Amino acid sequence: MADFNRIGLVGRPGHAGVIETLHRLLAFLGEKGLSIVLDDLTAGLLEGHGQKECKREELSQHCDLVIVVGGDGSMLNIAKYIASDQVPVIGINRGRLGFLTDILPDEIEAGINEVLSGNYTIESRFLLDVKTRSPQGKLKNQTQYRGSALNDVVLHPGKAAQMIEFELFIDGKFVYSQVSDGLIVATPTGSTAYALSAGGPIMHPALDAVVLVPMYPHSLGSRPIVVDGDSEIRIVVSAKGKLKPQVSCDGEVMFTAIAGDEILVSKKEVPLKLVHPAEHSFYQACRSKLGWGSRLVRLDD
Repeated sequence: MADFNRIGLVGRPGHAGVIETLHRLLAFLGEKGLSIVLDDLTAGLLEGHGQKECKREELSQHCDLVIVVGGDGSMLNIAKYIASDQVPVIGINRGRLGFLTDILPDEIEAGINEVLSGNYTIESRFLLDVKTRSPQGKLKNQTQYRGSALNDVVLHPGKAAQMIEFELFIDGKFVYSQVSDGLIVATPTGSTAYALSAGGPIMHPALDAVVLVPMYPHSLGSRPIVVDGDSEIRIVVSAKGKLKPQVSCDGEVMFTAIAGDEILVSKKEVPLKLVHPAEHSFYQACRSKLGWGSRLVRLDD
């Protein structure tokens, strides 16, 4: 197990409970004599904190462990900055569902102390890289990197409530042409997020797979497809359409496509290292977050 001596703190703005939790963390970690660094956005939430500050994109250069206080959205936001540097991250849940943030606010000291004592597990969660290629313009047929996603890459119509026509290729092989509201390409991590709402399957985070979920397809035969995690996915926007669909990574719009554009999605080379308390169970998280039934109580005859 790694020794965590330099701790980075990230907090979600606009939530009073986050500030309270950050103050508790500063006091707890300070008592242990650990080095603490705040990203610039979090530092702005804590006046007179007296700790080292840095830009969010530089945080992983200054710490051995990042603690995120917020919901899954906060974890998604920081993942793209720290995954490549292989700095592990753990979350304290101040959001709603909290599939990625394990520790409850009233269990901060006990939960973080367990991790600092070496009583934890590390899980690798892969991300998706998104690139685009256009058959026209100054960068004709050149590939451009657009962003990364821990949950999902989504092709959608943007503000216009119109259907999109596109073609899907996997590993260079034609799969189908489709008319729908768009397509969700999700990792196992993202299978319990937007993809689940669209009718996709729940995937165990250990799976090396990607699920493609059509959004309101114009055909009853269009269903989610689960493919190998190393697949190269290519989505081609119809050359006939006038609509300019958007491509989002974890809910953030990265690119507005035009007719003929290609969206290329593949696994990122370096995964995110997600820290869990030793007793963490994915199935227990599903029971608590999704309302699955607990074990039956059996009475002796």
